[in-house]
Amino acid sequence: MTEMIAAEPGVAERLIHRLRRSEAVTALADAIRKAVRAGHPVMTTGCGTSEHAAMAVAALLNDAVQPPAGREVRAVQALEALRRPLNDGVLIGVSHEGGTHATNEALRTAGEGGARTALITVSARSPGAEVAGIVIETEEQDQSWCHTVGYLSPLVTGVVLGAELAGGRVDGRAIRALLDVNDDHRAAAALAAGLTGIDRVLVAGSGVDLVTARELALKIAEGARLPAGAFDVETLLHGHLAAANRWTGLVLIRTDTTEEPDAIAPRIDRLLSAARLLGMPVAAILGQRASKAIDGDATPAGRIVLARTARVPEPVAALLAPVIPIQLLTERLARARGVNPDTLGREDEAQAAAHA
Repeated sequence: MTEMIAAEPGVAERLIHRLRRSEAVTALADAIRKAVRAGHPVMTTGCGTSEHAAMAVAALLNDAVQPPAGREVRAVQALEALRRPLNDGVLIGVSHEGGTHATNEALRTAGEGGARTALITVSARSPGAEVAGIVIETEEQDQSWCHTVGYLSPLVTGVVLGAELAGGRVDGRAIRALLDVNDDHRAAAALAAGLTGIDRVLVAGSGVDLVTARELALKIAEGARLPAGAFDVETLLHGHLAAANRWTGLVLIRTDTTEEPDAIAPRIDRLLSAARLLGMPVAAILGQRASKAIDGDATPAGRIVLARTARVPEPVAALLAPVIPIQLLTERLARARGVNPDTLGREDEAQAAAHA
């Protein structure tokens, strides 16, 4: 996992360079344009980390296409996409190795029903590639079961696809610089130390930050073997804190986004006030404006402040800037807990049997 995280800035730049010349990207962008013009649905789907990546791809496509209200690109969990298959429009699957049964079945069923299908995966030789109409290869194999490159690669693919739809160009060096500048091991280690002694973690975010929050919660559960769940900021304020106490950690994700901040800021203030009254260790991963707006005492377990570059637009920066910090935080929590994040706990016989 450590090696994969270190490789990610270079992976992103290489991938952008390759995908700029990809006929599959051009073909998928054309299919999306036709579907949007015809008023047909465009959906993304996946499972686990790939589901979160699919959520991010949906956000990036919506930013590029700017569809009318009610016709946004939707991210749907693969089993739900299979239960109610598309019969027109476009279904885009995300599966790192292309072997996820539910995702592949959703693509197969949609294709048989008349929808265009596409898969973002590591190789055109993957099982999922056999059932997808369009295959976008990342060619970047994740070596850790606690996927890091497997999350970043489809996000970068979504960035390139969005640029193709919007008629823009992705600056690969700027993306690499954004990832490089947020590769801060000390900050991640400080947050991990601030969360020492907890028995579970709540991760909060809103808008695109909820995508990051969900991925962090999954990473903490998989990699650090610490129970974790992700919630919208508003959802946490409506009941989940009833089970929280001083052994419950809270990690807030709040990047600088283009959305109007006034609607969310008061709710974040209320959440942090409630956490303080409950004695919860609170950490945060914040954009620069958000960090200035949130008092230091509100995050006693520490904070990571995301660096930015003007050459990377929103929501690309909001989705990409936290990628390495959330992965480093997971890795440092795993170190502190004395577990190996690469195994997902399968050295334990019960865990191995449950996985099988």
